[in-house]
Amino acid sequence: MNWFFIQDFDRRALLTGEDALHIRKSLRMSVGEILTVCDKTGTQHLCGIDRICDEGVWVRELSHEESQNEPSVEISLFAALTKGDKFESMVQKSVELGVHCIVPILTDRCISRPDGKTWAKKQDRYQKIASQAAMQSHRNIIPEVELILTLRQASQRLKNFDKSILFYEGGGRPVAEILSGMEKRIAVFIGPEGGFGESEVELLVQSGAVRATLGRRILRAETAPVAALSILMFMTGNME
Repeated sequence: MNWFFIQDFDRRALLTGEDALHIRKSLRMSVGEILTVCDKTGTQHLCGIDRICDEGVWVRELSHEESQNEPSVEISLFAALTKGDKFESMVQKSVELGVHCIVPILTDRCISRPDGKTWAKKQDRYQKIASQAAMQSHRNIIPEVELILTLRQASQRLKNFDKSILFYEGGGRPVAEILSGMEKRIAVFIGPEGGFGESEVELLVQSGAVRATLGRRILRAETAPVAALSILMFMTGNME
């Protein structure tokens, strides 16, 4: 089933821009075919294509139901900036796995250190990747890729979470020992290619984060978020 997002929906909607182009040119869909439109409330609308015209694609609701595809926990991924296209891959895979939002953080060992103008372009690119991944994986929301924070700024947000987990190559507790099963909002911290410095680990621990391990093998910066999110989704019953 093809999946699209729209802000508001009231029985009938007009899909425009890239969505309309995708329906017409890539999918080659025609009047009467079925697709799903998800609105900002997370409601899924099963729709039939009513009309295809120059202004876009008109769809009409056949039925609707509340969100079925979102995890029972909201996981915010605080991920250190990585070089090249690694961050793009991390955004895509994290959204597929069910992340609630992605917060880029700047740490001491980050190789990539974009200025404001460069980041604005990158952020637009990352948000588009998040949107495409949300469509592909049939999410009910499009996770936001937020503005860059320093690690200290990020540490000040830990009080908003039920649990904050720092995945650290220097060792920590198994995830199974950290989760109580009652968490609704979880923060996850992943370092850059060179890992977190000791002072950075201390800052996060003092702010309430718990050090965790992903095993004895050292994972790449782009692999660690996928492993961490997979474990957390499994441990919270969201991979069943």
